[in-house]
Amino acid sequence: MSKRITPDYISNLEENEIFVFGSNLEGSHGGGAAKLAHQRFGAIWGQGVGLQGRSYGIPTMHGGPEEIRPYVEDFIAFARTHPDLIFLVTRVGCGIAGFHDSEMAPLFSGAREVRNIFLPESFWHYLED
Repeated sequence: MSKRITPDYISNLEENEIFVFGSNLEGSHGGGAAKLAHQRFGAIWGQGVGLQGRSYGIPTMHGGPEEIRPYVEDFIAFARTHPDLIFLVTRVGCGIAGFHDSEMAPLFSGAREVRNIFLPESFWHYLED
């Protein structure tokens, strides 16, 4: 399995790329990757979940990893049904939400075999067999 690695910093997207960021349920995109998603990639103020413009929000501010897991699973299912798009996952939950890669990366274990999902290099360290 080859690793598909999200760039450390994303300032532009190719036509078929989607910026995947950590959000909050209220869709208040005021800081971190959410702010970038709102300013550059079409994240909609007031929408905290799902596809919005050229971005996809995964809420991370409402609880621990087990409360976040269903949103990650929904994202992975969405990516599987949109193979024409490339999803560039940022270090979801590891910024303002305050989680460590070791807590968030395992939530993305289902993305290992999904060819159109790219993950941060730091996540791959926790997903290797």
